Amino acid sequence: MTAFRDTWHYLTTAANWTGDRGMLHLLEQQLLLTVTALLMAMVVGLPLALWLGHLGRGGFLAINISNIGRAVPTFALLALFVTADFPGVREFGPYGRAGLATLLALALFALPPIITNSYVAVREVPADVKQAADGMGMTGAQKFFRVELPLALPLIASGVRLALVQVWATATIAALVAGPGLGRVITDGFFRTNYGKGIAGAVVVGLVALVLELLAAGLQRLVAPSHHGSSPNRDPGMSVTGSSVAVEAG
Repeated sequence: MTAFRDTWHYLTTAANWTGDRGMLHLLEQQLLLTVTALLMAMVVGLPLALWLGHLGRGGFLAINISNIGRAVPTFALLALFVTADFPGVREFGPYGRAGLATLLALALFALPPIITNSYVAVREVPADVKQAADGMGMTGAQKFFRVELPLALPLIASGVRLALVQVWATATIAALVAGPGLGRVITDGFFRTNYGKGIAGAVVVGLVALVLELLAAGLQRLVAPSHHGSSPNRDPGMSVTGSSVAVEAG
């Protein structure tokens, strides 16, 4: 009970939320890390996955890139980046110490769900719908933007939503290399046996993850409503993994 009481005291003490080392500032840092890393992954992963899905080939490449990304621990990537000459642990603007290394590690971590879901989403557009578009004389670009992309949006949005929450939760590892984010509260608390502080940091991370999940779910329903061609057997809120679909090697 002492730990819970200390946690509540830490969370309700205004001084712990203010200043450069306050939780509010560290929360802002972690949100910035999360959003930037997610955008980096989307810029790289979405065009590649959508293009391969539109071509109907390259599935072996897309799925196996994702599987490799899942197999390599994010902290291992971060450790490699911070020990290399570049990007190292140098300051990177508002991202702080080891900011670029953390961004790269998190962006690579976000790629698997984005690539897998986006590839599968376009690949699974019904063949008869594609044939109808061809019969109407649509060009490849017209068929993609008018037919395939609208039907694929629910599953694409699901991958981005999954990546967002995963990256937010994983961003706490930046503290292991003295980087930015709420992980510093958690590691410092447990290192100094101030368990109330460490648990408080973990509670804030968990609550923000829940808020991000709810916001992402709401945005997903706005940009990719279920009536946009979702198959009755497909739940747009569910993630697709490489092992759950049969992919024909390109």
